[in-house]
Amino acid sequence: MRSPDISLVLATVGRTDELGRLFDSLVAQTFVNFEVVVVDQNDDDRLLPHLERARYLGIRIRHLRQSPPNLATARNAGIEAARGKWIGFPDDDCWYAPRLLERVAARFSRSDRPSGVVVRWVEQNEQPDIPAELSWERSRAFRDIAVSSITLFCHRSLFKRIGGFDNRLGVGQWFGAGEETDLAMRALRAGARIAYEPLGEVHHAVTHEKPCADARTKAALRHRARGTGALYAKHGLPVWVILRGLAAPVLRPLLGGSLGSGLLLGYATTRGRLDGYLEWRRRYRDAPQHPHTAHSVEEVQQ
Repeated sequence: MRSPDISLVLATVGRTDELGRLFDSLVAQTFVNFEVVVVDQNDDDRLLPHLERARYLGIRIRHLRQSPPNLATARNAGIEAARGKWIGFPDDDCWYAPRLLERVAARFSRSDRPSGVVVRWVEQNEQPDIPAELSWERSRAFRDIAVSSITLFCHRSLFKRIGGFDNRLGVGQWFGAGEETDLAMRALRAGARIAYEPLGEVHHAVTHEKPCADARTKAALRHRARGTGALYAKHGLPVWVILRGLAAPVLRPLLGGSLGSGLLLGYATTRGRLDGYLEWRRRYRDAPQHPHTAHSVEEVQQ
């Protein structure tokens, strides 16, 4: 069997039915030479019926089990197992436009040969003026760097150069976000070329409702904001960028006249960013940029 050109590393835990929509969108792809490396972090067999259905539909599936749950670690296990020359990271509740993989493969194959490609998240309608290519100069100022894992595709060789995701960051960790932005920043800092392909489209539902400032929401915002603060410290961003990032969540509602929930949520974000900045400096000031960590993973034989 021909080796896949694209490997899609799908780290999942807890969800089941949402996978059906993703797999249906993969069946509809105009580019067919891809595999899906499912990194299963569940402690039961809930995924098996869904994987069997995907195989029946013609998708090339590889099934890994990894424990304990850690999103960044699971993705790193998938990267190690992947056979494709280009690697993407769909969420288990996202779905692809029919020509997405075709667009990604075409962009990687152009004469400038980028190390990474960022596609458009349709529902976010983000950054209409994003440049054709990301840069370290703008990313260290926190411009043009809102890279979500579902929009990011990387050449395998890039991971050999910079390592995978930093599993100190992200879902389930004290620093509750930032692992994909960190990966992109490390790549740009190392001289990688990451191109933006607006014709490639990925879908993921978003909510535009204003969150209420209850204790749970504020705690969740503060938790995720620690990841941003960690990036300030890890990448040694300029003082003015850090101060802007700490002030903006509070100044924005003040200047906009939102003195209720907006200000409370902004304060939670600022506290989280400051928490993350200080704690990263305390824990990891002299630690490696990307430490190697072992993980327990096995491939399920079909």
